[in-house]
Amino acid sequence: MTLLDMTPVSSPTSIVDRDARANQDAEQKNENMPVGEEEREDAMILRAIEEVEQQENKSRRPDRYFEAVGRRKTAVARVRLFTKQGDFIVNEKQYRTYFPTASLQRITEEALRKMKLWERFRISVKVYGGGTKAQAEAIRHGLARCLIKFNADFRKRLKRAGFLTRDPRAKERKKFGLKKARRAPQWAKR
Repeated sequence: MTLLDMTPVSSPTSIVDRDARANQDAEQKNENMPVGEEEREDAMILRAIEEVEQQENKSRRPDRYFEAVGRRKTAVARVRLFTKQGDFIVNEKQYRTYFPTASLQRITEEALRKMKLWERFRISVKVYGGGTKAQAEAIRHGLARCLIKFNADFRKRLKRAGFLTRDPRAKERKKFGLKKARRAPQWAKR
């Protein structure tokens, strides 16, 4: 006798029972699913958050975080996204005091608001270089990358919004013989 002859054969009724149970489970999941695509994505987001929170409860480290780097022009932002609720800190200041204008605040919040996760996380950012607008956009870029590390399913919506693309535009270097990058000295024919 070979090993294959000795393996037990399952009865046809057990296979049918298993398939019936699987179909019932799938129907229950379909009944609980929302109709629209946005609602389906929102439900998926909530499920992902619950899973991460359950994993966090099991882990020993209470301060679990996701880290990413965002860049814009010469600004570089190191973003840490902690899985527990808390403040949004930029260079050891509240982000509303660091970015006093509403437009800069909106830029920094954009990735979280797009995913409907505003005030779900504690965020710590170290940002340097560039101006305030470049810093705000670098933070947005870093936050979007953190959210993908948190849940890879967020990639589609963040990519569609353009938050994952590193904006390559930067100041062009000055060339010798010219006054600026392309501005030539004034030329007189006579």
